[in-house]
Amino acid sequence: MRRALAGFAVLLSACSSPTPAPPAPQTPAPQVLWGDMKAVVSVKELMRGMIDPASDYIFDSVKEVTTKKGMVKTEPKTDEDWEKLRIGATTLAEGIYLLKVPRPFAPAGDNNNTGTGSEKTELTPAEIEAKRAKDPVLWNAKIEALRNVGLEVLEIVKKKNTAELWDASYNLDQACESCHLEYWYPGDPALLKRVDEQLERLYGKDSDKPAPGRRGR
Repeated sequence: MRRALAGFAVLLSACSSPTPAPPAPQTPAPQVLWGDMKAVVSVKELMRGMIDPASDYIFDSVKEVTTKKGMVKTEPKTDEDWEKLRIGATTLAEGIYLLKVPRPFAPAGDNNNTGTGSEKTELTPAEIEAKRAKDPVLWNAKIEALRNVGLEVLEIVKKKNTAELWDASYNLDQACESCHLEYWYPGDPALLKRVDEQLERLYGKDSDKPAPGRRGR
């Protein structure tokens, strides 16, 4: 009887289903938005109302200003200074991605300071849109370059490394100007020289106003 029971147990064991293998790790589902992204303002208005003010937190955090009394150097010193910088970097890093949302380049009726011939200082919104449509990869690359600076500054804030902040300010200037030269100015080097000369006349070397960190503001 015991042999029969043992044999029956072996038979049951052989017929039973094998232990299922653990499920294979699933590939994460692609990221989806929780609702449609709808633009409220144009690129020009977004830059003026969000991106430019955010970048000013970075530009204004480290600078040297020539005054009648000599050189005045500005660097973050207090927790409040660093907190303002964190706010600016966060707004820049997150806000710049709003340029991925389709939107007009300028408000209705605003054709930029286009002028004619040699007096043309800016591309029209239609010309800018044509450049973006022709090479959307480049448009996204410019956005990523600006976002990277925002991320860079966020890391600098964690360490409160003032020396690296000077480099980040320069990187931001380069990222801004690279985008402006591609999508704003007609691409005439002589034009850029005239813009610089106008800014120098406006501020002057002995002015107590800070020399601009960017052209085309």
